[in-house]
Amino acid sequence: MCGRFVRHSSLELIEKTFNVGRPAFEATQSYNIAPTQAVLAVVRNGHAGLVQLHWGLVPFFAKDASGAARMINARSETLATKPSFRNAFRKRRCLIVADGFYEWTGPKGQKQAWYISLPSDGPFGFAGLWEVWRADDRKTEIRSCTIITADASPGLRDIHNRMPVILRAGAYDAWLDPANQNAERLRQILQNDSHVEFERTAVSSRVNYVGNTDAGCIEPLQGDADENHAPA
Repeated sequence: MCGRFVRHSSLELIEKTFNVGRPAFEATQSYNIAPTQAVLAVVRNGHAGLVQLHWGLVPFFAKDASGAARMINARSETLATKPSFRNAFRKRRCLIVADGFYEWTGPKGQKQAWYISLPSDGPFGFAGLWEVWRADDRKTEIRSCTIITADASPGLRDIHNRMPVILRAGAYDAWLDPANQNAERLRQILQNDSHVEFERTAVSSRVNYVGNTDAGCIEPLQGDADENHAPA
């Protein structure tokens, strides 16, 4: 799954990585992005561009937005059939911009936090879905998203059995293309065009507290470097 992640790259690097222009809004860095917060995403409406979305998808048919916190992840296996996701899977896919994500191991009360990133240590795109929800009075509109998850790659299975799908750059255009509505083709992108090699770093419990959003969240634990920072 994915319940916290990091975005610290500059807008200049993000623009270059995703081949998009600078947005009209400010996007602040955070080393501890949590559900229900605003995230930076790439969507394609005519052309690819950066937008801010609420993390926690609100289906367009929902009576209210209260269930958003439960929709932060979407299982890749059921995207085409689950009512909350199937319409967005066909028509509204996105890339959620990140530099890494967190996962935890161990028993309750003694959990060890791990920071997971690409070996290249650069920004990447979580495969995601986005949606527009409007209140009955049409005065309130929420643009929200969810991160797609799949079975964990071999090097991360000892940490968690699920992980967010991180697409390779070569798959960005096909994933974002709203004309691409073939469920099988989309499933193939998720299965065959995602990253499977990562760096994993044991970090402190600072990340457990949502209020901690500084770079200290990803600093390795003190100790043997080979033990606390290793490829996965």
